[in-house]
Amino acid sequence: MIRHFIDLFELDPETAGDLIAQAIDLKRRDAEGERPSLLAGRTLGMIFEKPSLRTRVSFEAAIAQLGGNAIFMNGKDVGMGVRESVDDFARVISQYVDVLAVRTYAHATVAELAEYATIPIVNALSDAAHPCQAMADLLTIQEVKGRLDGIRIVFVGDGNNVARSLAVASALLGASFTLAAPPGYEFPDDFRRQFSQAFPGVPLVVEHDPKEALIGADAVYTDVWASMGQEHESELRQAAFAPFQVNEPLLSLAKPDAMFLHCLPARRGEEVTSEVMDGPQSYVIPQAANRLHFQKALLIWLLSEPAANPSNHARLAAR
Repeated sequence: MIRHFIDLFELDPETAGDLIAQAIDLKRRDAEGERPSLLAGRTLGMIFEKPSLRTRVSFEAAIAQLGGNAIFMNGKDVGMGVRESVDDFARVISQYVDVLAVRTYAHATVAELAEYATIPIVNALSDAAHPCQAMADLLTIQEVKGRLDGIRIVFVGDGNNVARSLAVASALLGASFTLAAPPGYEFPDDFRRQFSQAFPGVPLVVEHDPKEALIGADAVYTDVWASMGQEHESELRQAAFAPFQVNEPLLSLAKPDAMFLHCLPARRGEEVTSEVMDGPQSYVIPQAANRLHFQKALLIWLLSEPAANPSNHARLAAR
């Protein structure tokens, strides 16, 4: 049985919690100067159709620090789905690497790779989800707040891939999630239906007034107003989202010890001010750093032997 990491809907709460705990343990061990070569001889393939800083470097560093190595492939150079079909590519790449991380425009591409590959496939970002980012974000909140259960997370922006994965991660790990978005920029209907089926009884809260949304928030999160591929909507989005800028007056409506988070890159002066980005409540740098530690835990889990005991990967990391 091959493990994949495509969408957090496919994860169960126990495994999600195990991965967070594993990442925290690996981070502690790294701080103590211990980097066990748990994946010596393993190769991570990466095919990216979109530009990347944090995702690419954190994955390359993660596999290297675990004793393995990475091979990076530019999507245009490889020509997956252009020079040869996705299913042929999946079968061939499975002969060369042990796990493949894919950063792509279409979520369907990641799903098709998982269907035909004989190695684990990781969604390193698609138009529908960003599961690695969301799990690293929850890891950051866990570290700072000491818990996730009952923590209130408010995402100020549209119902994009990051917001969707954050909503699912929150439901898995016991946090509450609110999307603060202008009318017309909420979650798409297909996501709402999938969320309701996966988490019956868990509300998927959307607020159109950012001031109301931030009252009582433990963590305030934002993202760029126009993601990659939406540049043609930039002017329209700037007008719609102007009242949703996370600035000091808006952040002051959250709890006094509320965290500020951003998946980066940020457009200072648009979705967030520099005063907030560089302020005492900002955790954007530790948040970015935790991509490395979560992805270490993820790679260990994906490349360990699936077993009846879901904590098998924890035993592997303890060696």
